Amino acid sequence: MSDLSDLYQQVILDHNRRPRNRGKLPTANRVAHGDNPSCGDQCSVYIDLEGDLIKDLSFDGSGCAISQASSSLMTTQIKGKTAAEVEKLFEEFHHIVTTGNAPEEISDVAAFAGVHAFPARIKCATLGWHAALNALKGDPVTTTTETHTD
Repeated sequence: MSDLSDLYQQVILDHNRRPRNRGKLPTANRVAHGDNPSCGDQCSVYIDLEGDLIKDLSFDGSGCAISQASSSLMTTQIKGKTAAEVEKLFEEFHHIVTTGNAPEEISDVAAFAGVHAFPARIKCATLGWHAALNALKGDPVTTTTETHTD
């Protein structure tokens, strides 16, 4: 295995073992839930939205290492961003996990490029992101992987 693959694997394992921003955020004014029935993953995203800016956020839930690591990483990537910026970041992340084409610069998000080789895991990787997008829209309906074509 290449050194870069080892590094990326370590990023995913680290976010799974030591998730960032985990737990219910008491100041959240936006909440959305996601469910992946085929894998059993569940994710809730709590956002403290100030105007159009994500002042703070967290996630909670259970599931496979990919879904938990991805949700953890997602919180570190979108904190301090606007809804439009989050949509752009999701598009980039979605491109990475569905094609395996990551940006040339080394980044934690690029660690998920290998997910494309396991199509069933793409839904695991994007679950938290879809919940965050729903939270930003103020959509209280639980998002499920059955409603997304990832």
